[in-house]
Amino acid sequence: MSVSQALERIRQAARQRKKEKFTALFHHLGLDQLTAAFFDLKREAAAGVDGLTWQAYAADHEHRLAELHARVQRGAYRAQPSRRVFIPKPDGRQRPLAIAALEDKVVQRAAAAVLNAIYEEDFLGFSYGFRPGRGAHDAMDALMVGIGRRKVNFILDADIRSFFDEVSQDWLVRFVEHRVGDRRILRLIRKWLRAGILEDGVVTVGDKGTGQGSVISPLLANVYLHYVFDLWAERWRRREAAGDVIIVRYADDIIVGFEHEAEARRFLGAMRERLEAFALSLHPDKTRLIEFGRHAAANRERRGLGKPETFDFLGFTFICGRSRAGHFLVKRKTRRDRMRAKLQAVKQGLRQRMHQPIPIQGKWLGQVVKGYFNYHAVPTNGRALAAFRFFVTELWQRTLRRRSQKDGMTWERISRLANDWLPKPRILHPWPQARFAVKHPR
Repeated sequence: MSVSQALERIRQAARQRKKEKFTALFHHLGLDQLTAAFFDLKREAAAGVDGLTWQAYAADHEHRLAELHARVQRGAYRAQPSRRVFIPKPDGRQRPLAIAALEDKVVQRAAAAVLNAIYEEDFLGFSYGFRPGRGAHDAMDALMVGIGRRKVNFILDADIRSFFDEVSQDWLVRFVEHRVGDRRILRLIRKWLRAGILEDGVVTVGDKGTGQGSVISPLLANVYLHYVFDLWAERWRRREAAGDVIIVRYADDIIVGFEHEAEARRFLGAMRERLEAFALSLHPDKTRLIEFGRHAAANRERRGLGKPETFDFLGFTFICGRSRAGHFLVKRKTRRDRMRAKLQAVKQGLRQRMHQPIPIQGKWLGQVVKGYFNYHAVPTNGRALAAFRFFVTELWQRTLRRRSQKDGMTWERISRLANDWLPKPRILHPWPQARFAVKHPR
């Protein structure tokens, strides 16, 4: 049976038997599944503690994967500690990531494919992060359509403090046991959770955290929040709420919209208690309840307050606005700090490429701008796209001026180069309701 056929059979069983535990999953981690997992890995990904790159492993992958498969099947496979690295966040702080060894990535990806087949049948519709066939733009579409079509007057922007570091491993395994009764799969998950983190030559092993950055971590995070938040929030919406409530979750980013302020405050208090029961807490400074929606501007004006507050989600700032025809419209703009961080990275990249020929610089910059537009080119964000392209052009001009004493890089000349190499700002994504209607026809 092919890998995809085997996964389809697991999916069907999970769909038909919602309360049943899967006791025989381990045999699905066969050589075919491990090979498929290896070829699914990112080729350029950083190496873990083993120092092995994808290319080095690929040179002898058949022999190595057969040997790995034998170790996994006889229980001799050992998970290695993950290597701790830090990447800069847009606000200037550092985000810790855990980079697993290459063979750990392979086994984790194979196991994630098998577990995904079960959990994709269980996860709720308002959960979008790290799920097959769903992405950040789908989450934003759902949020925009929800605010536009429901009676939303208040937005709760909930931030879970250090989620990936604080997850209780004991609770996580107990949640997985609701659906997985195969002891050998559970043993694998425990091995990964207890493998620890290598930092400055010291391995630390704790009973908290899932190692953000590892292949299995997003799925385990979704399982944890499915039981801790999603099922509870869905039940609260059904039983406790009198007015409209919309929920969108992308990994640990949670936005909840309410019709009534009193209900929003009740939900926030109950959510705080719910998370604390499972070793999590809300960030006091980053969790906010704001007035937002079609009546927010008029209500605030009547009370002598300024414009409605905004909130951030998935790299954009969401703003209460009006269409040209005067109708209520949620507008999105690229977050200022995200644009600043990206321009800083472009500046560093140009510094490294300062003495390369102009066509090579232009080709690289064109790819950077195209990648940026692919994500950020949403309706109502045109001015921010144009600004980004302008600042990139300015940085390029400054770099070219630095490398020559006899500088002839006028604005006219750099503008011509920008027109030759950089894509023009244009909206690439449809309006949220258009794409949402295609994906969720009612």
